[in-house]
Amino acid sequence: MWSNSDKRDFITLAVSEEYIKPRQSIWRVWNRLSRLQKNIISFVGVLLAFIIIILLYTGVFHSEETGKSRTVAEDSIVKKIDDASLLSNADRKNKLSAIKDFLEKQKEQKEAEEKQGVGIERPPENKLLDRQLPVENAQISQKPDKHIEITRPALVVNVLHQDNGQPYNFSGPQNDRQKAVVNGFLHAWTAYKKHAWGYDQLRPITNTGHEWFGLGLTIIDSLDTMYIMGLKDEFKLARDWVDTKLNLASNNDVNLFEVTIRVLGGLLSSYHLSQDEMFLTKATELGDRLLNAFHSHSAIPYSDVNLFHRKGKPPKWGPDSTLSEVATIQLEFRDLSRLVGDPKYEAKAAAVSELIHNTPKLAGLVPMFINAQSGRMKNGTTLTLGARADSYYEYLLKQWIQTGRTQDWLKDDYLHALEGIKKHLWRKSGPNNLSFIGELLWSRNFSPKMDHLVCYFAGALALGWHYGLGNGTEHLDMANELLHTCYQMYSQMPTFLSPEIAHFNLVPGTDKDIIVKAGDSHNLLRPETVESLYYLYQLTGSKKYQDMGWKIFEAFEKYTRLEEQGYTSINDVKNVKSPGWRNSMESFFLGETLKYFYLLFDDNPKLMDFDTWVFNTEAHPLPVLLS
Repeated sequence: MWSNSDKRDFITLAVSEEYIKPRQSIWRVWNRLSRLQKNIISFVGVLLAFIIIILLYTGVFHSEETGKSRTVAEDSIVKKIDDASLLSNADRKNKLSAIKDFLEKQKEQKEAEEKQGVGIERPPENKLLDRQLPVENAQISQKPDKHIEITRPALVVNVLHQDNGQPYNFSGPQNDRQKAVVNGFLHAWTAYKKHAWGYDQLRPITNTGHEWFGLGLTIIDSLDTMYIMGLKDEFKLARDWVDTKLNLASNNDVNLFEVTIRVLGGLLSSYHLSQDEMFLTKATELGDRLLNAFHSHSAIPYSDVNLFHRKGKPPKWGPDSTLSEVATIQLEFRDLSRLVGDPKYEAKAAAVSELIHNTPKLAGLVPMFINAQSGRMKNGTTLTLGARADSYYEYLLKQWIQTGRTQDWLKDDYLHALEGIKKHLWRKSGPNNLSFIGELLWSRNFSPKMDHLVCYFAGALALGWHYGLGNGTEHLDMANELLHTCYQMYSQMPTFLSPEIAHFNLVPGTDKDIIVKAGDSHNLLRPETVESLYYLYQLTGSKKYQDMGWKIFEAFEKYTRLEEQGYTSINDVKNVKSPGWRNSMESFFLGETLKYFYLLFDDNPKLMDFDTWVFNTEAHPLPVLLS
């Protein structure tokens, strides 16, 4: 206010005490919040922290250039791409001559580089990285090779088996059993063509198509099956769809492993059998797009890749790739390189095998997860020959065979893993001593669980025996023991169909060897047991394997065949009256299961001779290379 007794001007401001607030601590402010407000703030904080950790872990903050780096081992091969003399005549008409030129040039450069201490296909150093005693590894490395001398057909040249421009001719079914298999294939094919044409697979209960990758998986998986069965009209229809309708640039995230074994493998085998250049053109385009999965920070590719954007990525469920996803692409990528005369495909895939070769293992056994950014295995995970790891061991052996048995480190890794399997995973159940391959949970605790997927290993053991591995008939005996167990997984079920997963009894005094839990009793029309029956039939000539396979085929016909809708997976192999339909006919039923049935029932065990063909893990035959 103004004062008359003072000449100075001043202002008096009166403030009520209720407006003077002391400084409050964060804790006091937090306590005054409602429970809802506290929950919201806590959730947002945890979410932000989680996102930051994930981004750091997956390397989002790394530069783009770093993501395109190559390993030294890979670079030593990839640099051949820049050699102008490699493909100096881009429009060569004689493909066989082009391939010979490529391999001769590769051989010359290998010899020149070896003089300087660098080799183009030199196996990596055999480092003792195992957590086992060096004696165990030394025993394997010193074991003499016992290769069986094989007389190869005259048409097998130093490049590819009979890739001389002449298509193969197959005469069709030769007996009643083969005719029944062809009838079953046509039944499945007709239903797919009617209700799901162009889709990845058929949903037979609802008569609809199901899309997974948008690549017509059933069509491409079935191509070589139809060719071998002599179904020319059906093959022509599928061939024309691939030529005019297959879109390899669709904006879809696809799995590198699944598309490699099913689509790339199917295109390559169809080319080898038919000599139709269209298949090779499509395979090359697909190979170029799949290579983008390798743009990680290590030699390990991402599990997924977008074909349109040409960009690899981790799976949606986490940052890691599985062992089988990254170690089951080598047969296909190597075959593509040899066909087109460009080593880049083989180099990328081979670098994966080399990295795993130099990774610490437990007696040759490898964990099921590996990180694409770091190139490191996820230790402490399950050691198994089942899902997520199975075909790694298969491709060790088959790569060695495919390369003309010239890269012995692959064979050594296979043999080392087999020693680990015998030591840590191979058991016998009670009371009937069924041999099975279990798992090591957390890499240390044994579990008597075996996936039906493991049944492929009986065929692999027999194939190794055929090429002289093991002491005498050791591997063949193991193959027969495991195959007997797999057959029991069928014969002991009321439907005579195997469950997806079986557990084996290790407790004395019980009367059942095989235990099937409720969640494991489904059957997905899988091929692995039939595959091994075929391998044993071809390699021994014994018809008992045909008879075993026929009983399984009859069970498929009885419990999975629908009237006009193809075949379906079932929910419960223990329920004869109501097995339950799963509304799914996987592409591998036509591409693998029925193909192996057909070959198993052929009067000639060597219709597709293992001396000249190696089957990829999706049953697509690729030629054995002699260089």
